[in-house]
Amino acid sequence: KTTLLNKILKSPDHGLRFAIVENEYGDVGVDEKILSESCTEELIEVMNGCICCTVRGDLAVALKNLYKKISKFDAVIIETTGLADPAPVAKTFFAEEEINKKYYLDGIITVVDAKHIISRLDDKKPEGVENEAVEQVAFADRILLNKVDLVDNDNSVLSAIENRLRSINSQAQIFRCEKSAVDAKNLIGLKAFDLDRVLQLDPDFLNEDVEHEHEHDKSISSVSFRFEGHLNHGKLRKWIQNIILTMGENLFRYKGLLSVSGSKKKFLFQGVGMIFSGGFSNQEWKEGETRECRFVFIGRNLDDEMLKGGLMACKCPEDLYFKMSEVIGWLTSSYILCFSCVFCVVSVVLWLQLLSIWTLAAAILIFKIYVKEAKKLKSSPAKKPFYRI
Repeated sequence: KTTLLNKILKSPDHGLRFAIVENEYGDVGVDEKILSESCTEELIEVMNGCICCTVRGDLAVALKNLYKKISKFDAVIIETTGLADPAPVAKTFFAEEEINKKYYLDGIITVVDAKHIISRLDDKKPEGVENEAVEQVAFADRILLNKVDLVDNDNSVLSAIENRLRSINSQAQIFRCEKSAVDAKNLIGLKAFDLDRVLQLDPDFLNEDVEHEHEHDKSISSVSFRFEGHLNHGKLRKWIQNIILTMGENLFRYKGLLSVSGSKKKFLFQGVGMIFSGGFSNQEWKEGETRECRFVFIGRNLDDEMLKGGLMACKCPEDLYFKMSEVIGWLTSSYILCFSCVFCVVSVVLWLQLLSIWTLAAAILIFKIYVKEAKKLKSSPAKKPFYRI
């Protein structure tokens, strides 16, 4: 979602200025740090907690506060947490009279992971707990079937996924894409939110006497952490690999922005399940900027102590890639290795030279013997051949 939001903000086609409402499930934000590098006059309002329940009232307050700065933007984009139910969020634009006068809901966009969506739709939830994936597909006005490359762009697989999505929501237009690359004109200025269709899905959507309680699966939680300092790149890679191998099946989403010792560039990582991507970004730590590490994991039955402890074990006491003793050891071993290689090369050359000298000497000796014997044969009288009968 953040990748899509960045693309919209950077697109030159729409000519609009946006205010951003960023919602994080945990108490440590990662996305707003990434977004702040892309934003110029855009405004960012961050809310921690699930926007559809615990901080829904804060959304109305945020929208009212943003409207005071209306001269600075043309539209508001709300990026919810991946565990949000869209219904209570959408209801804010109709149930709150002041919000209804100042804003209209243009549309709901749902980004779908082609690799994992079927398993998420098939998740068995406890009684009374909604399947968020189903709700998000059902309320969408546009569906981005993203990461199609992870299923090798197999048309039969993608068609089966699209059929499953249409069985839940037959009205939403579906766009296949990689890395959320969709033309912004297909996502902005839609006026696509259809209240009549929503009322068919949820007849009590506008009923003030019915509170839309959204209960989360208690086995699903988030682990977030934040600290100032640097991480060792080699240890960080090993830690991430270990997390994916041991906990990958239970990880719904994980992401982080990290400060790696010895590098001016910010290290970004993100993943879903066993699929991970990460590395140094083009964003650099600015002069005077506090270098810190942030990460968020969302999943089932997470061990927060193990996650936090593993990351802290990667922390470096100094802004160096290696300890000085490691550097000296590496340089010493490298020097010995280089010396050994040079010695071997010189030895081979010398042996080849000696071999060439010996070969030449032997050839001269053989030639001299041949000449000497030839002279003897020439000066000696001819003998009759001797035959043995």
